[in-house]
Amino acid sequence: MAAQQETICENASIEISGIKKRFGSVQALNGIDLNVKPGLIFALLGPNGSGKTTLVRILTTLLQPDEGYARIGGYDVVKQPAIARTVFGLAGQYPAVDENLSGKENLEMIGRLYHLGKDNSRERAKKLLQDFDLTDAEKRRVKTYSGGMRRRLDLAAALVASPPILLLDEPTSGLDPLMQREFLALAAEARADGRTMFL
Repeated sequence: MAAQQETICENASIEISGIKKRFGSVQALNGIDLNVKPGLIFALLGPNGSGKTTLVRILTTLLQPDEGYARIGGYDVVKQPAIARTVFGLAGQYPAVDENLSGKENLEMIGRLYHLGKDNSRERAKKLLQDFDLTDAEKRRVKTYSGGMRRRLDLAAALVASPPILLLDEPTSGLDPLMQREFLALAAEARADGRTMFL
């Protein structure tokens, strides 16, 4: 466990320097500098439209900055996007799961995409479905899930590969008070494992 935690910590930093991003006449980000050390739970707060989601999209290689650089897990998100994607799990502002698959199929598919293998993907899906109280609905198509259930499945999907960094955009949105409490327990567990959480 100590060796695993050391590996997680080594690859769990976020470094942002001079990030700027403009959309036409709108300056979404204007010189953001930020360092998040491994093992921290970091919350970025701001009003709607302040650029939080834009910054998350840059960190996840979905959007390129106009100026500056960002490194996640030590990898430059512009110059090394493929390898940068291997060190984080993402739950975006809106759930991004396949509605035509079951909850179990969604999680197993993500495990296979991360090359976890069939058996490991199945075991990981089983554990996460239990952790997020979705076992009773695991065989139902996601299109039949409530909004809160989809959100829980999306958070579970971000954890399938046990990444050292979790990027969670408004993670408690759509969760009932009980699941919000469960999420806080998850955050504490992630920190104990040496993972970095960027909220």
